[in-house]
Amino acid sequence: MTSAGEPSPPETPSGAVVKHPLLIIGVSAVATLALLMSVLLIWGLATYSLPGPASVDGADRIVELAEGANLSEISEVLAQDKVISSAPVFVLAAKINGSARRLQAGEYSFPSKASMSAVMEMIRKGKGVRHQVTIPEGFPSEMVVDALMKSDVLTGTVSPPPEGSVMPQTYDVKRGETRAAVLERMMKAQTDLVAELWPKRRSGLPFNTPEQAVILASIVEKETAKADERPRIAALFINRLQQGMRLESDPTIIYGITRGRPLGRGLRASEVDAATPYNTYVIFGLPPTPIANPGRAALEAVLTAPPSTEVFFVADGTGGHVFATSYADHRRNVAQWRRIERQQAAASGGGR
Repeated sequence: MTSAGEPSPPETPSGAVVKHPLLIIGVSAVATLALLMSVLLIWGLATYSLPGPASVDGADRIVELAEGANLSEISEVLAQDKVISSAPVFVLAAKINGSARRLQAGEYSFPSKASMSAVMEMIRKGKGVRHQVTIPEGFPSEMVVDALMKSDVLTGTVSPPPEGSVMPQTYDVKRGETRAAVLERMMKAQTDLVAELWPKRRSGLPFNTPEQAVILASIVEKETAKADERPRIAALFINRLQQGMRLESDPTIIYGITRGRPLGRGLRASEVDAATPYNTYVIFGLPPTPIANPGRAALEAVLTAPPSTEVFFVADGTGGHVFATSYADHRRNVAQWRRIERQQAAASGGGR
């Protein structure tokens, strides 16, 4: 019993007294909040895992994520381009799974309806669109510029770099990157390669500078497309230089005529006899500059050429060459090559 004049607390049907009426409200609020959190969690998981927004025409969406963009900026770009349906969910998921600091800038092609998890995985692993520019071994510098200008993702213009200054290989480039920046990377790659290989050169070479090594390597590069012939031809040219012989390399004459572009025909007698700085049938020693951009294999062949006594070579009709130490053997090899040329000419004429 309570004292007189005080109201009695409510009783439950069993007679128990509820001493804290706000407890019911609190428990109810917690339960409601828990339910709401559960609903949000389920929605977030579904948003993250299920297929994402569809593109209008079903095509991939190309999105550029800028260098230095933070997680919030990346999520906003993806949401604005309708790659993902919720920027907040993307941010939260990235923080939970540890991807927040591992997202990579670049150009990405996201499939229509890609799930948010798939989108995040692509960005985390840097699986963006790859644009490439390939410089084949033996390309002259004017053709390097042609390759750069053909790329529709690069900007700006460039002039031909010094001959022999570009490293031939395939380069990854980014949309919007300048051609000048890409060319600078190509030239740095060649500078680094020469700096790496020059200290490893063999002793007794008939040249004293890395620049001269590049010149000879460019000639070796243009003389053969067969990898196994490069060291042999390099050794042969080294022997000629050491013995005071002329190099007598057709590609050097062609470079003097076309700056390395394909001639499209055979050399004329007048061109072989012409006194130009690049005609190694006339001049002694090396031409004044490289005649192309040599690759690693040609540079290594020149700097580490094997011992050899060969000083003559001529085409063998199969894309390779036949070599000789004596002039008598060389004359026989040349006679054989002339017979092959006549046979090829006859066969070509008979098919017209």
